[in-house]
Amino acid sequence: MPAIGAPIALTGARIVDGTGNAPIENGVLVITDGRITAVGSADRVDIPEDAIQQSLAGKTLIPGFINTHGHVGAVRGLESGHYNRDNLLRQLALYARYGVTTVISLGDDESEGFTLRDQQNTMELDRARLYVAGPVLSAQTPADASALVDDTAVLSPDFIKIRVDDNLGRTAKMPAEVYQAFSDRADHHGIPLAVHTYYLQDTKDLIRAGADFIAHSVRDTHVDSEFVNLMLTHNLCYSPTLTRELSTYVYESEPAFFADPFFLTDADPQVLATLREPERQQRLQNNAAAQQYKASLPIAMANVKILADAGVQIAMGTDSGPPARFQGYFEHLEMWMMQDAGMSAMQILQSATGGAAECMGLSDTGTLETGKWADLLVMGENPVQDIKNTRSLEQVWIAGKPVHLAR
Repeated sequence: MPAIGAPIALTGARIVDGTGNAPIENGVLVITDGRITAVGSADRVDIPEDAIQQSLAGKTLIPGFINTHGHVGAVRGLESGHYNRDNLLRQLALYARYGVTTVISLGDDESEGFTLRDQQNTMELDRARLYVAGPVLSAQTPADASALVDDTAVLSPDFIKIRVDDNLGRTAKMPAEVYQAFSDRADHHGIPLAVHTYYLQDTKDLIRAGADFIAHSVRDTHVDSEFVNLMLTHNLCYSPTLTRELSTYVYESEPAFFADPFFLTDADPQVLATLREPERQQRLQNNAAAQQYKASLPIAMANVKILADAGVQIAMGTDSGPPARFQGYFEHLEMWMMQDAGMSAMQILQSATGGAAECMGLSDTGTLETGKWADLLVMGENPVQDIKNTRSLEQVWIAGKPVHLAR
């Protein structure tokens, strides 16, 4: 591994820089002190004389992936209740091994998560970056909503997170006057409001109320021109979380990805054995909510295609972290499903890199540009040709150093 601080030049790569620009062929990227100091075609970049050079001929270099909707720290195996620093670090290392170098944790974040967020602006970082929302907020009255935002703002969260959903008619939905109070008070503190939603009409109303980030797909019906115009007018980003829908029913039988070597590298055999239990699978087959979410997935996939084609910025997110939503792998699976939904590979890469960074207000990551942290991935195959080539991940670099090599 090169010494920290020594200039490093990665040469000969195809560079997809995350800005949406065309790939740079025979590109060079120079790293100094953990940050990018030059990037461009070989005939335009001067490599420092003392740089340590690494040839990436035939490889594709892209920014590290950003998951705009995850959850970190609480689950171990299939059990919740394990939120602690060691589990956070274990999960952030797992994300990193799959090339997810930044995770936005939208809820259930505790003090240890805030501490790790505050410790990551360093060249020594060797795990995924973490941004946090604190608790998922819920209230019965506008006054209570405002007070909860005030209490959470003291923690300096990156987002405020609320749920406006009735769990398919099984619970009471947050009233409009309450989520309006959440939005108004979040605005007062200058903290973006991320919303969990399900229904088209609720999502329209939340946009009008001032929501800043749509953290799930609209899944009850196809989006319409009014919704598209609201998203564009308010310049909002949309996180499809297709794998969230998938996870609710896919274990009714054995998923195809249980045979994927890219998945099995980090899979816990005990977890897989539990998910294969016939009784457990039968319960999912008979579970009305699971089957309704299964029916919702094609609607969600159609909607992400409609919105992407209309110019709405899609932000790759998975809601990974809860039991059986496999961190790291599900981010790749999400992107593959986005391709199945009709998005182009370049649209998808943008949704997971520069577009995601812009959506989440991140200025130091997401693109391979001068001055940014050198969080980057080396792919053996070109993901612009087929997004499923992300499984050819060979190297992960965080803060200018390779932290995980050759899966």
